[in-house]
Amino acid sequence: MKSSNKHSFLIADDHIVVRQGVSLLIKELFQNPIIYQAGSFKDTFKILNETPIDLLVLDINFPDGNSLNIIADVKNIQPKIKILIFSGYDEDIYAMRYLNAGASGYLNKGSSEEEMKQALQSMFVSGKYITQKIKDRILDSYISKTPINPLEQLSNREVEVARLLIKGYGNLEISELLQVKKTTVSTFKNRIFEKLEIDNLASLIEIFHLYFED
Repeated sequence: MKSSNKHSFLIADDHIVVRQGVSLLIKELFQNPIIYQAGSFKDTFKILNETPIDLLVLDINFPDGNSLNIIADVKNIQPKIKILIFSGYDEDIYAMRYLNAGASGYLNKGSSEEEMKQALQSMFVSGKYITQKIKDRILDSYISKTPINPLEQLSNREVEVARLLIKGYGNLEISELLQVKKTTVSTFKNRIFEKLEIDNLASLIEIFHLYFED
């Protein structure tokens, strides 16, 4: 049964096929929805600044950046907006980062059509959506007081530095890419190794292969 309340949606994804697919699901679930689409951060903010949006369905990666860094800006423009992250990236790695940053829900693009519909409806019924898998991980992490995934100990900046190290970039190259001092990169590297309890690049690569999907 379609919801009779009129809702406004913004689907922000750089792939038009994804935007069209999500639009079709929304039209199945909601009566006379108002649907906007954006393929970049620029277009996303243009729409957010011009019209009220109830639900933003947001991908992680765009040609002009990573959406983790814009959630606070989105909330500043529209404090009551609900944000559902819809990404192909592994929820084990990304879900908690985005929920902690202010997103209201997280769903993997590999999810079934029924789960996608459930997520969209849940965003309006309860204001949030996370899968049972993530609920279980939150509970386990709370009880054990330790992250199941060791990479969750790293800050977003540390993850960024670690990924560049794995790709073969040296400290000087990383400092130029991130526009920080070379000594700052060394500090990040030492902190990463300390948190993960490793002492070499090979071990870092192994951990990322086990726990990180990109």
